[in-house]
Parts: sequence; C-alpha cells; structure tokens
Amino acid sequence: MTDIAIPDTLSTLTDPETTSGTDGRPGNPGLVALPLIIAGGFGLGVTNTGILDVAAAPVPVLLSATSIGLLIAMIWAAALGQNVNATVYGTFFGFYGSYAVLSLGLAHNWFGIAAGDTAGTVALWLTSWLVTIGLLTVLLLRLPWTYPVLLLVVDAALAALLVGNLSGSPGATHVGGWLVFVFVAFVVYFYAASLWEETGGRSLPLGRPLIA
Repeated sequence: MTDIAIPDTLSTLTDPETTSGTDGRPGNPGLVALPLIIAGGFGLGVTNTGILDVAAAPVPVLLSATSIGLLIAMIWAAALGQNVNATVYGTFFGFYGSYAVLSLGLAHNWFGIAAGDTAGTVALWLTSWLVTIGLLTVLLLRLPWTYPVLLLVVDAALAALLVGNLSGSPGATHVGGWLVFVFVAFVVYFYAASLWEETGGRSLPLGRPLIA
C-alpha cells in the first residue's frame, strides 16, 4: 500500500547545502519515486476495497516497479544528502518490497507457514509496519502539515486492515482500501507540485509545519 515519497522541496527544509549541483539545479529523486508509488498504491486500493477480488494482483507492479523505484530514489536521495527523503523512501521500499515477498511467499509456501497461521502472519506484518510508520509520523511533525497528515492516513489504513484481518470483517478491509485511495490522492498532489515546479511553474503550497 502505502508511499509515500516526499518531493525535493523537503531538501530545503533539511540539508540545503548538499542539494546544489554544478548547474544550480539539484536532482529530484521524488520525480522517480512518486509516480511509481501512485501506481502501486492504486493497485492496493483496488484490491483492498474489493473492486478487484484478487489479493496478489498488485504484486507485479509493486515488485517490478514501485519497490525498485523506491530503492533507486532512496540511494539517490542519500547521495544528495536528502536524509529525510532517504529515510521515507527507504521505509516505503521496505513496506512495498516486504508486501510483495509476503504475498508470494504465502502463495507458494516459501516460508513453511501453515495455512492456519496465515492470518497471524499477516497481522504481525501489518502491526510491524503500523508501529514503524506511526513512529515516522510523529518524527516528521516539524515538516509541513501535509506530510504527517499523509502518514496519518497510512496509519489509519494499516489499522483498518489489521482490524479486518483479525476480525474477518470485509467492511474494515474495504475502509482500509478507501484510505489507501486517500493516500494516493495526496501523493498525486505531491507529484504535481514537484513536476509543476520542475517544469518552470510556481511552487504549489504544501502547508505550514505543525511544530515550529
């Protein structure tokens, strides 16, 4: 599910001295990561809302595009000294990559997990990422409010999916899926903001920091 990637405007909030290139235009890893996050997140939203009832349908996109794109963006951001971007891209690379491995592993019995233990395994995976991304949400409160709110949407989606997994409630799972679409809408805005400015347009507003 969930991406988040942060446009290059974050670099001006964190390590501005490391982002200047020889031509005065820093690289922007977000322009690689964001569209791939949109594609992967959209697929997860479609399956979790029940629009397409094929759980593993997003895996090809997540494994071959979203995960690889986030890995590239993470390395690129780290090389530019965009450390906040790098930790966000790295977190969501781990999320998407582990989702793909979990889905394929359970389908092909790679891990020797009994069928009766599948629900518990998925619950552990969801809980692990809810804790991790929840921590990231709190630690990014000093950024413009759109970033922690985006992560809060991811937290809510993971919580709803966890409830659906533990209770067997399709309604809770569908709520999680619709929250994934809200997440995708945020990422679409971030992508538009990055690309609009990159092509010479005026920067789009990202909001004020919640904590100064």
